[in-house]
Amino acid sequence: RMSGARAVTLRSKAADIASVAPEIGPVAMPRAGAGEVVVEIEAAGVTPSDAKAAIGMLPYAVWPRISGRDYAGRVVEGPAEWLGAAVFGSSGDLGIKRDGTHTTHLRVEADALVRRPPAMTAEEAAGVGVPFVTAWEGFTRAGLPERGDTVVVLGANGKVGQAAIQIATWRGARAIGVVRRDEPYSGHASAAPAMIDASKEDVGARVRELTDGRGAEIVYNTVGDPFYAQGVASMAKGGRQIFISAVKKIVEFDIFAFYRGKHVYVGVDTISLSSVRTGAILRALLPGFAGGHLKPYPIRAEARYPLDRAADALKAVLASARDRVLLLPR
Repeated sequence: RMSGARAVTLRSKAADIASVAPEIGPVAMPRAGAGEVVVEIEAAGVTPSDAKAAIGMLPYAVWPRISGRDYAGRVVEGPAEWLGAAVFGSSGDLGIKRDGTHTTHLRVEADALVRRPPAMTAEEAAGVGVPFVTAWEGFTRAGLPERGDTVVVLGANGKVGQAAIQIATWRGARAIGVVRRDEPYSGHASAAPAMIDASKEDVGARVRELTDGRGAEIVYNTVGDPFYAQGVASMAKGGRQIFISAVKKIVEFDIFAFYRGKHVYVGVDTISLSSVRTGAILRALLPGFAGGHLKPYPIRAEARYPLDRAADALKAVLASARDRVLLLPR
């Protein structure tokens, strides 16, 4: 193996996020095996799951490992048809169960790669991964929203919430966003969502008012139990609710309301998705980005960190930073 790569390596579990102290320095240069490529990383996303894995909240995480799930860069080794290609991608296993993207050079399966649209910068592409993959996977498992559907997104201004609203309105559905305080929707949408301030309004009652008493065909719950009861109260008969997160594991489950409402609950854990499966999801989203119906998140200057400040980047995302946080290896 050649030398020359640098990476953010987590040697062991930290007691808490303040104690996270990754080792940042030279690592062996990865080499592409059969069906693989090496990507020179231009930008890598930092996600809440990266931070949670650093403090042992994901029991299946391996040690030691290079952190990071999302990336964008150029292929520098591999099959001829990929050499020099501008690519991006994401994964459930990268950075959790195997060496990840917080590095200068990443080895990954060629089938996991997604060609970057010309209008999308490397930084924008590196910010797309986990939030959009999570939103799409939830919708595909619950049934994609259709024209005429109402989709309620609980936690509308979070990154997954914004991705869910973008996808729902791209597909012609009506979106209703729910937030915890009085604030406008801060993301892109093909049609402006109605907004509900959960601190001032009865969410279920307001959703029924906005839907002529019917309720929502899909409730995308990005925050879990803090909005669980409101989500249930917002569901139409035969409605589906998608869960991706929780603060407390246990909620009061009304079996009667569940079966009388003919409700469907869907749980999504993108860490169970391989790099190849994640690449297929991102390719399914490409027409939306190419057509301008979906847009990457803006990348603010203060949310861009060099590799040497990886610990600060991990702390920022676990402190619920509103920005999409990136590491820039070069």
